[in-house]
Amino acid sequence: MASKQRLNVLVVDRDEGSIAEIKNFLTGEGYQAQTLADPEQVMSEIKKGRFQLVLLDVSPPDVGGVELLQKIRDVDSDVCVIAMTSLPSVEVAVRTLKHHAFDYIQKPLETDELRAVIQAAIREKGLLVDLETRLNQVIGARLREKRTEAELTLKQLANRTGLSISLISQIELGKSAASMSTLHKLATALQVRMTYFFETV
Repeated sequence: MASKQRLNVLVVDRDEGSIAEIKNFLTGEGYQAQTLADPEQVMSEIKKGRFQLVLLDVSPPDVGGVELLQKIRDVDSDVCVIAMTSLPSVEVAVRTLKHHAFDYIQKPLETDELRAVIQAAIREKGLLVDLETRLNQVIGARLREKRTEAELTLKQLANRTGLSISLISQIELGKSAASMSTLHKLATALQVRMTYFFETV
């Protein structure tokens, strides 16, 4: 079986609790994640060229994060960097964007916001991620969006389709691939065409 090509993400943060939480989220989303609490180790990892995305903490008063971003840019102008901070400021935001950070987001991170920013980076930067994972994520997001619009609970949708609550939940999270038969049942219950789940993928 061919190995999947998954997005490789490097998380750089001195806060051990924060990096553990972010890593759990990333692996749950199907990404490869490596964490570093010591900024001194970052450049050697970046030079290996294994990462398409870096989540970098630039929280003051430690200005080292912004300086580290500049060093990353000196050796790799292409890697996508998302800056994170627990103390947002206009000055730091301007400096990170000057060094071509893709985005500047506030900690503690909201999972929906982080998911949206990463997906935007994948789209806009053309980052490598296997098609199956990407497809599952898109279908899951659209299913959740349409179910919410219809004001249906997971249990109500399960009753209408004859599918289990667990299966629908796993599909919405992008963790399970839906068969064509399953998608047909969901589309019928939500009164949409099956093509709704695949448009612009």
